[in-house]
Amino acid sequence: MRITVREVMTARATAVKADTPFKNVAEILVTNGISAVPVLDEDDRVVGVVSEGDLMRKEEFREQYCGESYQRPLRARLRRRITGQGEEGVRKAAGHTAADLMTTPAVAVSASASTVRAARTMDENGVKQLVVIDADGRLEGIVSRRDLLRMYLRDDDEIKRRVVEGIPPHARWNDRDGIIVEVHDGIVTLSGCTDRRSEAAAAVHTAERLDGVVDVRRALGWREDDVLQLPFTWDRP
Repeated sequence: MRITVREVMTARATAVKADTPFKNVAEILVTNGISAVPVLDEDDRVVGVVSEGDLMRKEEFREQYCGESYQRPLRARLRRRITGQGEEGVRKAAGHTAADLMTTPAVAVSASASTVRAARTMDENGVKQLVVIDADGRLEGIVSRRDLLRMYLRDDDEIKRRVVEGIPPHARWNDRDGIIVEVHDGIVTLSGCTDRRSEAAAAVHTAERLDGVVDVRRALGWREDDVLQLPFTWDRP
């Protein structure tokens, strides 16, 4: 039931070679309206990524080359000093090709990964998009935050269909008996009554795990509580 990266990614991603000049990289970003571009080696394997931020090092360290008095804010300077990124910034500011400017290794994900995994990878690495690669490290596409948000654009009928299909086959689906599924603005409401508590829990779990669901409201009852209740114990220190 999980949506994969392959379903939402941009397959025909723009890329540059390691020896692509600075000016050409900047032109590609501006012309295509993208914030970053993967860098490929001679075998078309992804070796890094050049972002707008990497190109902007020229401006950040402009005083070093042009004698201007610009100085980055104190907070930014302290952050770079603590993380040890100062020397990296100077290196990129002096770069002339994609290989000089890129961040390596590229933060990547496979096309078969779930969109949830992709979102977590972005968050963990503080990036806005991921390079999608195959088993050999070759470029398959790009997935961005905007791509991941598309799963929330599914209409309510589509979400309902996917919830119903994901419920265990022994659950009943009618308004008189069983589980009733309603979806409004991406919010799933599960109501009705099941034979066993475990069936109700499985239905809720299925809906909660479905990509594109904003929230799940529970209004389910059950006839038999078959969920094991462990006795409460308290071990004194």
